[in-house]
Amino acid sequence: MTTLEKTAQVTIDTTALSRLDHEGRLLNAVFKGPTTRPGRFGFRGDIALKFQAQVADEKRPPDFCIEQVLVITEGGDRTIPVMAGYLHSFAYLETAAQVLEGLLRPDGAYFMFCNNVDLLAQYRVTLGDIPFQILPLDESTVWKEMLDLLAIDKNDIKKLDTAGKLDHVMDAALALKPAYGVASYADVLAKVGPVKNRNENRPV
Repeated sequence: MTTLEKTAQVTIDTTALSRLDHEGRLLNAVFKGPTTRPGRFGFRGDIALKFQAQVADEKRPPDFCIEQVLVITEGGDRTIPVMAGYLHSFAYLETAAQVLEGLLRPDGAYFMFCNNVDLLAQYRVTLGDIPFQILPLDESTVWKEMLDLLAIDKNDIKKLDTAGKLDHVMDAALALKPAYGVASYADVLAKVGPVKNRNENRPV
């Protein structure tokens, strides 16, 4: 069987993203499909964490999500090895851990960028037995911050397609072992600043 045939056989239903997909949580996909690595499925988009109450057939956007998600999964593996994303408020981490319960693993690499974390802060927060690397993000993107964090020159990957770029970045993220200061969820929650109003300064 060729590499192309192996890759073509991978579907989301054989991966850890299956439950999230069936729950309607995978939104605004920039990429959602097999990657360049045989047996791997990737996703770039948002993961809905809390849905608004539906009125009749009206489709409402979620209250909040993990945004700008970068994630890869392997066919036949029911856990996610590596993920990066943005939380508009650090407080959402608790909900994210609940939504992702059973899909993450203690030796995984999970990077969460938060708007209201101090710009110089870097934390390792464990919920249950799952570690999350907590980093600040303001006026930037998860993709750019991950490239900077991993010291990847965008020119080195510019010839790759979207799937290839995702593979390259996520493989590097999986290999990274950052030594951030350990903190509890409660301690970080007590230190964070106010949540930025996204509508501020927007034209009416």
